[in-house]
This record gives sequence, structure tokens and C-alpha cells, in this order.
Amino acid sequence: MTSIIEGYNYDIFISYRQKDNKYDGWVTEFVDNLKKELEATFKEEINVYFDINPHDGLLETHDVDASIKDKLKCLIFIPIISRTYCDPKSFAWGNEFKAFVEQASNDQFGLKIRLPNGNVANRVLPIRIYDLENTDIKLCESVLGGVVRGIEFIYKSAGVNRPLTPSDNPEKNLYKTFYRDQINKVANAIKENISGLKGEPLEFESEPKEVNATIKRPTVKGKSVKVNAGFKKLILMVSSILLVLAVIYVTLILTDVIKSGKSLKAAEIKSLIVLPFSNYSGQDTLDWFVSGMHSSLVQDISKIGSLRIPGTTTSQVFKNSNKTIKEITSELKVDAALETAVLCLGKDSICFQIRLIKSGQEEEQLWIADYKIARNQILNWYNGVTKEIAKEIKIELTDRENKLLARSIMIDMEAYDDYLKGLYYLEDVDKESLMKAMGYLNRAVEKSPDWAPLYNGLTMVWASMAQMGFESPEIAGPKIFENLNKTLELDPDNSDSRFLSGEMAFLAEWDWEKSEKELLKALAINPSNAIARVIYAQLLSSLQRPGEALMQANMAIDLDPNNPMLQLQYAAALLCVGDCQNALIQTEKVTVDDPGHYLANNLILCAAIRCREYNKVIKADKYILPVFNYKEDDIKEFERIFNEQGLIKAYEKVMKHLEKFAESNPISPIDIAIRYMMVNQPNKALEWIEKGFELHDPSMAYITTAFYSFDPLLSNLKFIDIIKKMNLPLPKN
Repeated sequence: MTSIIEGYNYDIFISYRQKDNKYDGWVTEFVDNLKKELEATFKEEINVYFDINPHDGLLETHDVDASIKDKLKCLIFIPIISRTYCDPKSFAWGNEFKAFVEQASNDQFGLKIRLPNGNVANRVLPIRIYDLENTDIKLCESVLGGVVRGIEFIYKSAGVNRPLTPSDNPEKNLYKTFYRDQINKVANAIKENISGLKGEPLEFESEPKEVNATIKRPTVKGKSVKVNAGFKKLILMVSSILLVLAVIYVTLILTDVIKSGKSLKAAEIKSLIVLPFSNYSGQDTLDWFVSGMHSSLVQDISKIGSLRIPGTTTSQVFKNSNKTIKEITSELKVDAALETAVLCLGKDSICFQIRLIKSGQEEEQLWIADYKIARNQILNWYNGVTKEIAKEIKIELTDRENKLLARSIMIDMEAYDDYLKGLYYLEDVDKESLMKAMGYLNRAVEKSPDWAPLYNGLTMVWASMAQMGFESPEIAGPKIFENLNKTLELDPDNSDSRFLSGEMAFLAEWDWEKSEKELLKALAINPSNAIARVIYAQLLSSLQRPGEALMQANMAIDLDPNNPMLQLQYAAALLCVGDCQNALIQTEKVTVDDPGHYLANNLILCAAIRCREYNKVIKADKYILPVFNYKEDDIKEFERIFNEQGLIKAYEKVMKHLEKFAESNPISPIDIAIRYMMVNQPNKALEWIEKGFELHDPSMAYITTAFYSFDPLLSNLKFIDIIKKMNLPLPKN
């Protein structure tokens, strides 16, 4: 057999321990599926060496045919990393894994290669089929000379740690991985590696095992930089070539400047996507922590007012993406990307690498830095990186921004971990998730009682409990303001604190002037605060300023277009100004992946009522009514009556149930009022609106907008009197 590159015997070598294939033939099945995927990926024939004959090099002895050395002369080496593979005494480890690393390190390409997108990859592509102990991970890294960056085929659940199989349900897997997608990732990685090998290869030394604090390696031409010892040899090797290239480069650039009158400088960067952290720490179970770090860095960089920063959820879409920097920046209409990676994640310290890449006709790395910091200094690290970025892209920070980024904060790491877990559960708005979020945040407060973001989180939990009807305003209200006042006391210059203050003034205090002032303060601190903009849009709708509302809503969705919660708030803003069709379309996008999403179905209900699409009203209520203890048999009867006798008859039993439920359970009076309006009982609806006013129901803030179909009540003096008492402007004809 021959390789697609002359001088090599195979394209791919599959290495494994025989015992990992004995039980169910997992390795054989993997190789069969990979070969099929490779056929659909490559135009050429890809040759794979995989020996299922236990007498040819795969026994647990070293008495093997010497031809194995020839077979190791391949382009890509794939070890099936298991708990048994990480054994220095085994044949696969010593005569295949270590032997390939030594051989590849000295051949024409070297062990590490430059990919077409500019990244560096290892010709060893590990396939992990178990969660490994740290000792095994370190053993692998000692051979590779760097972190283990593989593709995982692991099924993990309570008490389970085994190889992923094609029949496994990803929803039941802790890692949510789908076997077919992982096979595709392997084939794509092989494609990238071989494309890199076919190009002009560069030699790279092993990654430094010790990462020093703030080692800058900018590649912007003309800068004098200090580099660590791991790069000195490389610089000496290529210095003469770089000198020639530098002359050519400067000549070309100057020529281009003369022709166009415009120089492509870092100062032109006005927008930036912060890509998710790649987790190369070997601790995949801590992905929630790495994800939280990404959110914190996005929030910190967003303090730079002259930069547009897409939101966390939108940037998370590109985690493990095969898209190039140019494709990502083009899709989001931003000028540059910040690539981030965690290289080590220990009990006391964390290692990072940051790369700033400017997009254009050619990708240009403007800046790179490595860091190793104490874990309790992580909040200060975010501030430091933000200032470094501002410096690199020639942004002069304002006095306010310098003040915000100058703070020094020490954080208890257990409290920080609990905080990140609390935010993770806060993303869902079901009652169980909110209670978990509350538990984690309260536990964090016990450890770090003076850290303002914890009280921000608790404010959001209690506000969500009240708005979703899971807790009455009488109980939730004091908790909301207790936590909100605490966070404002501790950190009055926090954008999220000001946003929450503005949101509470809108929904709970009904102080419209205060709400607008606080939301504008939040946006002055962080112009990229998308959620503050969309809530401001809703406030503007209630104040009968629809043009301004749409402008703020559109700015919000541009900042974080892939965020499901923001999409729903955007849909709510659209509905507030009467665009029920687009609000419905926007909301239904969210239910494609999550049909039972409670908030989404509430929005669909309101939008479908406004659009008179009653089939969608009934469908939404199928998911909403069970929250009010409406039984499955009752739901079926509800649907049957609607299909046979129409809307009003279908809701007769529902309305009785909701009124009975409200006697001893928290429920938004507006939830009942809108259904009475739907079945042409405005007087009953008004009774519940009056209760909403008495209870200070947060949903009352929207009663003058098109969010609710209360238009027929605008001729009712009682309804108008409530609007006046709330100091809301009357809708314009």
C-alpha cells in the first residue's frame, strides 16, 4: 500500500490495545465507520493500517514482526486512548505510540504541522474512549510534549464511564456527544492535517511545558518583542528568511497604501468576537468552568465602549467549529477574533493562551500571549487582558473604562465555582433549575459575602421566579430588592447591577423615569449589554415610543443573534409594538430545539392570540397548563373539545381550573386575564387585571402595549383608571 504523499507507506495508522476490542469489537466498528466517512471526505483513496490479527504486533508481548516499523511510516497516527492503552509496558505504547512520535519528529514534516487556517496541529490524533485519570493524561503528554488534544468517544452518566456507541442517546450522555458527529470530526481533522502536509511544511519545536506569566509574542511587523527560550532557536533558524520577507512585505504594504490611501492597521478594529475557550487542560468535566471563564472575559472586554462585542451565546456557537476566522468574522460582521485556550487547570493555578487575529483578505495574527496565574487572581486577569487588547488595537480607554479595569479583586475559588454553576442553571427558566441556581448562589455568598455578582445572580433568580409565576410578588419582591440593593451597594458601576435596577424599576416599581435612567447607565458602562438594550426596548414600548423601541431591539439582536433567551426577549419587543407575525416566527425558532420551552410557549400564546392563530394557542397551552397541575387526560379533552366545538367551549373547563388553582397557588393574574379576553369575557378579564394591579404583578408593565390583547378595554373607564394610576401613557390611536 502507498500513501497519497510519496515516500510514506500509509496515510493513517490505527493503534490500540487488543483488550479494548475484545468485548464488543468497538475499535473494529470505529475503523469501519471511519473508512466510510473518509470515502465521503476525500477525492483520493485513503489508506488505513488497522490490524485485527492479534499475531501481528498487537499482543501484549514485544515478540513481533519488524515490519511494524515500515507500517508506522504514515502521515497521521491515531491511538485509541483508553485506560489500558496508557501503559508503558504494553507493545502499543512503546513500539507504536512512542515509536511514531520519535519517527515523525525527525522526518521531513516534523511532528507538528501548520494547518491551512493557520493553526498548528499534531500528527498524533488521539481518540479518547474513557475519562482518564490525571496520571494517564500526564503520561500521554510526556510522550507528545504537550497537551492531549483529541476527539472524544466517551459515554458518561451517573456511575457510567465507557466508549460511546452509535446507538447511544446523546441527551442521556453527560457530554451530549453524537457518535456520527464524532466520526465526522475525525475525518475532518484528518482532512485538515493532510491538507497541511501537502502545503509548505514548517518545523515546530515541542510546546513549552512551563507557561510563564504574560509572555508576549506579537507578530505585527516592525515591533521589537521579547520572547521566551522556547522560541529563540526558531527565530535564529529563520531570521535570514524573515529579513528578506520583511523587505518584500514592507514594500508591498507601502505600495498598497500609496494605491489605496488606506493602511490596514490594528487601529481599524472596531468590533471583535471573543471565541470560546478551547479546553486543553485534559479535564473535560470542567467544561462548565471554562465556559464561565469565556462569559466573564466577554463581559469584561465589553466594558470598552468603542468596541462592538457579540454576546457569549452567539460566540459559543463557534465552539469546536470547523469555520475559519475569516468565515466567522464575515458571518458576524466583525473586524477581528480573539482565540482563547486553557492549557492547564490545576487546583491553585491556570494557564491560558490568547491570540488576536485580524480578518481581511489574509488573516493576520496581531498579538499572542501566554499566562500562568493563581486561580484566586482570575478576575484581575480578565481586567488585565482587556487592557492589553485595548493597547494592541490602539484604543484609548476613557477615564471611566480605566477606573472599571483598575480594580483588584481576590475571589474564593469555591465561591467562584458555585457562582458559575448558579449561572449555568439560571439559563433555564423552569422552577427546578431556578431552585438549583439559588442553592449554588446562596452557598457562594456564605464563602464570599462581599462579591457583588453573587447578589446580581440572586436578584435574577427571584425576578425569574416572580415573572414566571413560580413565586408570588409578596414573597419574591422583598428578596429581589434585598439582593439588588446589596449588589448596588457593593458595585454601583457594574453594568449588570444597573441593568437589574432598571429592569426592577420597570417591572416591579413601575417607576418609568428611574428605569430609563438606570438602563441608560447600564448601557453607558457596557454598550454591548444586549439584554439591557432589549429590556429598554420593552420599556420604550410601554412608554408609547415604538420607533425607539425597535431601534434598541434591533441593536440587541445584532449583538447576540444566537442567544435563545435574547431571541425571546427580542420577540417580546416585536410583539409589544404589534408585530405579532414576526414575533411568532422568532419565538417558534426557539421551540424547534426545545418544544416544551415554558417562556417560549407563553410568548407563542400571546403572539398567536394577537394574530388569531388559535391552533397555535392550543398547542402552546398544552405545554403551559401542566405547570398549573392540568392533567394529561384534561389536556387531551381540552384538545378534543377545541377541535369539535371551538375555542370558547374548550376554555370553559380551563378557566374554572385556573381560578381554583389561583386560590392556593401563585399565578400571574394576567395569565388568566388574557384567556378571558380570548374567549370574549372582558369583564372577567378586567377583574383579574385589577387583581394584578393590587398584587403588583410584573406583567402589568405591558398592559398598554400590543403584547396583550387588551385593546377592547381602552374604552372601559376602570381600565383607563388603572393605567393612569400606573402613570403609563395611554396608547395612541
